[in-house]
Amino acid sequence: MRFGFIAINSWRKNCCYSHFERWMTTSKRVQDRSKKKRVHELEAATEKWKITSKIVFLIELLEQEPEIVIPVRSLSHYRKQISLPKPHRISDFLRKTPKLFELYKDRNGVLWCGLTQKAEVLMEEHKRVIEENEDKAAEYVTRLLMMSVDKRVQLDKIAHFRRDFGLPMDFRTHWVHKYPQLFRVVKPSLDDVEFLELVSWNSEWAITEIEKKNKMILEGVTETEHTPGLLSLPFPLKFPANFKRVHSYYGEKIKMFQERTYLSPYADAKGLKPGSLEFDKRAVAVMHELLSFTVEKRLVTDHLTHFRWELVMPQKLMRLLLKHCGIFYVSERGKRFSVFLTEAYEGSELIEKSPLFLWREKLLSLVGYRGRKKKFEADSDSDEEGGDGLRLLQSDSDVEDLNVELEQQDTLEYKDPLLEDDSEMDVRGIS
Repeated sequence: MRFGFIAINSWRKNCCYSHFERWMTTSKRVQDRSKKKRVHELEAATEKWKITSKIVFLIELLEQEPEIVIPVRSLSHYRKQISLPKPHRISDFLRKTPKLFELYKDRNGVLWCGLTQKAEVLMEEHKRVIEENEDKAAEYVTRLLMMSVDKRVQLDKIAHFRRDFGLPMDFRTHWVHKYPQLFRVVKPSLDDVEFLELVSWNSEWAITEIEKKNKMILEGVTETEHTPGLLSLPFPLKFPANFKRVHSYYGEKIKMFQERTYLSPYADAKGLKPGSLEFDKRAVAVMHELLSFTVEKRLVTDHLTHFRWELVMPQKLMRLLLKHCGIFYVSERGKRFSVFLTEAYEGSELIEKSPLFLWREKLLSLVGYRGRKKKFEADSDSDEEGGDGLRLLQSDSDVEDLNVELEQQDTLEYKDPLLEDDSEMDVRGIS
């Protein structure tokens, strides 16, 4: 083990601390990115799961009510959470998903919202899936703590990853106390800020997902004896078809980046110099590992920025994500950007689907989203104009089905079917 630390320290001393020359993109902002660098399948996937997120939030909100019903006017306090700006009405939003939500008027004319029987069955299934996979979720939370610089993270910050990691609704109050052998809640100061702190180091979990896929455990060293250190494994790269010219411009730099050794996300990173080559590549490894933990292999970039200090990541995190667009893809749709792990997707479909992901697909089917792509059309002069001219066409469907159109525009536009649809469910009165 001592030899490993000596090797790492020697490598750090000899490492060149010059800044990366920017490559793969010349823009500092996602909005300035060329349309040719957009991955339309992943943009469509973003819209699909944005709808799921809205529905799950409302269902979880209803489940916290004693009678599983709530006045519709009370839901107006949650417009921000479901991204429903005025003048759109909450009641109109709910009417577009009659398979999940029921609307009733009481004797005083107050409109109430409840769950359909299908929705209640689906949520029981959701609880069962969460319980069956909570040990895996506990592993991911533990590994997050193992990657952190002080082996502890604010509980509020981890709560941002609750749905991404498949954690239950009682994460703060109950679940965090179920695994005292792994972590514990502490208050290191009097300001009432709670932290989740690592209790014991697990060497078997200090192996990155890339190492597991490449089976790179040293010969003669068991997983329980594994010590994180320097890695030389390349990251899987996946570029869309319209990135054909990327290697002619950046092929040598990509090769140099892939061959460069880097520090494991689970190794001590306190001595790394921000902006150095080793610092940036380790940050890529941390983000790769973190995205591998998530249900959708996708995260809202805001959530990543909360962990800059704890996970020793650069201040300009977005720039690093854009730079390494063969490893990550940043979607600009909506007010909050999302980052995908590109190797995890084939087109718009996740390759390896967890039980919780399959549950979300079932939920989406009740919203009415089909997402069947019949064909792509491209403008004949799109290559000459610098745009991709792709339009995603879908099969004819019921009025509540989702339509995603990726037009040849500077900013991709999307009309939420839950807002634009003219169909309505019947509102029944309570006798």
